[in-house]
Amino acid sequence: MPKRLCATLAAVLFLVAAGPASAQSVRVSSGSPTSPFSQNKQNEPAVAIDQRHPTVLAAGANDNIDMEACNAGPDNDCPFTAGVGVSGIYFSRDSGHTWTQPTYRGNTARGCLGAVGPDPGCTPVVGPIGTLPNYFEAGLVADGDPALAFGPQPAPGGGFSYAGGSRLYYANLTSAVPGAAPFKGAEAIAVSHTDDVALAATGANRAWSAPVIASRQSSAQFSDKEQIWADNAESSAFFGNVYVCYADFRGNGNGFTNQPLMVLTSRDGGASWTQRQVTPATNNISSRNGFGRSGCTVRTDSRGVVYVFTFQFGFNAVTAAAGQIQMIRSFDGGRTFERPRAIFTAFDTCNFFEASIGRCVEDGVAGARSDLSPAPSVDIANGAPSGADASNRLVISWVDGRDGLNHEHVVFSTSPPGGLGWTAPRNVELTGDRGYYSAPSISPNGSDVWLVYNAFTEVFKGSAEGAENDRPIIGQVLHATVSAGTVGAFAPAHRGVPGDARGSSQNNLAAEFLGDYVYSAATRTYSMSVWNDMRNGADCPDIDEFRQELHEEAVATGQPTAEPEEPRGAEERERGRDQEEEEPVAPPVQQACPATFGNSDIFGFTSAP
Repeated sequence: MPKRLCATLAAVLFLVAAGPASAQSVRVSSGSPTSPFSQNKQNEPAVAIDQRHPTVLAAGANDNIDMEACNAGPDNDCPFTAGVGVSGIYFSRDSGHTWTQPTYRGNTARGCLGAVGPDPGCTPVVGPIGTLPNYFEAGLVADGDPALAFGPQPAPGGGFSYAGGSRLYYANLTSAVPGAAPFKGAEAIAVSHTDDVALAATGANRAWSAPVIASRQSSAQFSDKEQIWADNAESSAFFGNVYVCYADFRGNGNGFTNQPLMVLTSRDGGASWTQRQVTPATNNISSRNGFGRSGCTVRTDSRGVVYVFTFQFGFNAVTAAAGQIQMIRSFDGGRTFERPRAIFTAFDTCNFFEASIGRCVEDGVAGARSDLSPAPSVDIANGAPSGADASNRLVISWVDGRDGLNHEHVVFSTSPPGGLGWTAPRNVELTGDRGYYSAPSISPNGSDVWLVYNAFTEVFKGSAEGAENDRPIIGQVLHATVSAGTVGAFAPAHRGVPGDARGSSQNNLAAEFLGDYVYSAATRTYSMSVWNDMRNGADCPDIDEFRQELHEEAVATGQPTAEPEEPRGAEERERGRDQEEEEPVAPPVQQACPATFGNSDIFGFTSAP
């Protein structure tokens, strides 16, 4: 026995000394229940590090923790409860090793569990929520697509300073509480902030500001896919400015309508915003404007130059096509912007079009949508918080489908300051990994690069049913060292635990859902990466059969039989389409499925010791 203990201790010490290989994934969405669906559902994570206090982090995700259960109302209906928010918030004070999900008060349906068989349904009440506070009081619903950034606080005498601490900004989509009309259009961009992360982590509503509608709205506008950044380098001429990029769909998100990319700028800590259109509005498949644009990233360098990146789709909505990754810069703090500059040709991953849901998928029938995989994710070594040691190197990553189904690549490139000298794109995924979404980060001094991606590890499966049609998906983190201005080869830093993507779900049950983002952030000494994770979710054979039937009907009729997930709007929040008598009927989820069906989580990896 003593020898065995010594051997075990020696093995543990070896693993600790080995560094990243010893580290474990951590569940960021720490307050999420394992059941029922859809309260156990999270996706589309984001993470931010306070560079002034680099052990402090915040993360966000689409989080259904406050939604009603499927047994509330019809047992095979799992709607987004009207008026209830989904913008989750999580905090870490120890460099990402442990996470807290605070409980605030707001409009909630988490107590609407229902009973077996039809019942009256759900009426939300004011009570505990695990999502952003102060929205319901403003007549708003926090609708997800989270984006977070730390910056300096406004200074008492004007300008900005870290002397009083840091400010955390949280941007998300927002709609109106049913019966309210706080803005025009179907969906807007809202931004709230906190200057006291410690208080916010305790669940105090007062730690957060009221949300501000940042987008300039019209009656036909559906604002979507936003990202936020705060100029956090004291060396910048525009230190403290906050920027949001977003896609402005001008038909309330319906049809082939005008859709420019917008950039919002705040110079007063998020209290007010100005707006600039930075791409053409038209979507014209016969012109250079292409099939529209969506998915953006905004960053600043140590001098305050603003860089915005977006993906302009190619000309085919059904199969993979060549689009453009574009860069748009501002040298005057967001007052004016250059014309879009194409820096890469990129192919979307629409190598298989799933007729039953009308979306591009990679893993199989009724699989997880992959339309936005080529959307670029970018980071800049801007030397924050001082800016003094900035290399201003840019790093970019996206997932590319140019080599066809089962050969999706995680692509990486880098540029010296200015963004005009990009290296030839290189594929960095591990052998056997089919990239799904990716994101890089670079340390503020430019010494280390980290890259996280989700990937499917098996080939496309032509059926939703059967054990052999499982859809393993993992989270992978890579690391590379920068030497003499060159980003070296990437090496594995951490590999997550695989899970079956079939266990994820749209709320209408018609298809899987894993969202559109992964995220990474870095300090001078460590990085934190977050991804969508299915290790704790369970496949439901009855749901697989339902999805297969939807697919077969769609193939037979040539028409989608179920709308894709769009958790937006008030009365029109996605509930699945009305089912006619002859259409496939969803099973009663809580009775027919394992308890952990739908249990998608946000997991992460920190390289901090």
